Amino acid sequence: MTTMTHIPVLLNEAVTALSIQPDGCYIDGTFGRGGHSKAILAALSDNGTLLGLDRDPEAIKVGQQLAQEDKRFTIEQCAFSTLSQVINERFWQGKVNGILLDIGVSSPQLDQAERGFSFQYDGPLDMRMNPEQGQSAAQWLATAEMTDIEYVLKNYGEERFAKRIARAIVETRDETPITTTKQLATLIDKASPFREKHKHPATRSFQAIRIYINNELGELTEALQQALDSLAIGGRLVVISFHSLEDRIVKRFFREQAKGDDLPSHFPVTADQLNPTIKLIGKAVKAGEEELKVNPRARSAVLRVVEKLA
Repeated sequence: MTTMTHIPVLLNEAVTALSIQPDGCYIDGTFGRGGHSKAILAALSDNGTLLGLDRDPEAIKVGQQLAQEDKRFTIEQCAFSTLSQVINERFWQGKVNGILLDIGVSSPQLDQAERGFSFQYDGPLDMRMNPEQGQSAAQWLATAEMTDIEYVLKNYGEERFAKRIARAIVETRDETPITTTKQLATLIDKASPFREKHKHPATRSFQAIRIYINNELGELTEALQQALDSLAIGGRLVVISFHSLEDRIVKRFFREQAKGDDLPSHFPVTADQLNPTIKLIGKAVKAGEEELKVNPRARSAVLRVVEKLA
C-alpha cells in the first residue's frame, strides 16, 4: 500500500472565507483526513461546534479519533447530499454559521492502491468513496452498455476518444474480465491514438468513471440547495471544486441564487427587490505559487464563497 500525507487544499483561504464566529456552529461536509476541520476548530471557542461528514470509512476512523480528543467536534458517516436530514436530526435548520464542501477525491484515496482510484498504482478496480455501498467500477464496466460507457467518458471526463475507449472496454471484457486499475489503464493507453503532453491517456477516463460510480455531480447539485437552507442569515457556504464540471454547477447555482427572482428585464425593480437569497463574496480563488510548490494537486482547485441574505 502506498500512502501520502493529505495536504488540505486552500486551507487558509477556506477558513478565512468562512469568516468564523468563535461561538458558531459549522459543518465540514467533506472531512477527509481532517485538515480543514482542525483549522476550523482552532478558530472556535469552547462554545463553538463543528460537525464533520464523510462517506469514506477510513475518514470516519480519523474523525472518531478527533472527536475523542475534542468535545466540540462530532463525525457522521453519510454523503453530504443527506445534509438536510442530518441538520433536521440536530434541530440546526437555519442555525449553521458556515459550511465547507471540498469536492472530489482525497490524496489518501488516490494513493491507496486497494481503493482503485488511480491508474498510477495497480489494485482492484473499485473507485467507491464508500466501499461498503453501491457497485464498484469493475462491476459496472462488466455489464454496462457500450453507449453508456461512451456517455460517461465523454460527459464526465470530456474524453475526446470516448467511443474508441468504450468499444475497447467491451471487446476486452468479452475475452477477459477487467478487474484491476492496471488492466484498464493499459487498455485505454492502447485505445488512445496519441498522448497529451504530461498527461496519461487514462486520466480523463478514470476521472469520469469515478464521478459516475459515486454520483458526484448529482451529490453536489443536491447538497448546494440543502446547504443554503441550513445556513443562518449571514452564514457562509464555501465550496472547493477540482474540475470544470463541478465548478460549472457551483458557479451557475450561486449566480442564480444571487440574482433572485427571474423577472423580465424591463420590470421596474431594483436588484435588491428581486429577493436574492445570497450575495457573492469576492471572486473565485485559486492556489498560489507557494501552495503549488508543496501540493501540485491544488493546481485545479477553485474556491467560491457566498453569504446567505434571506
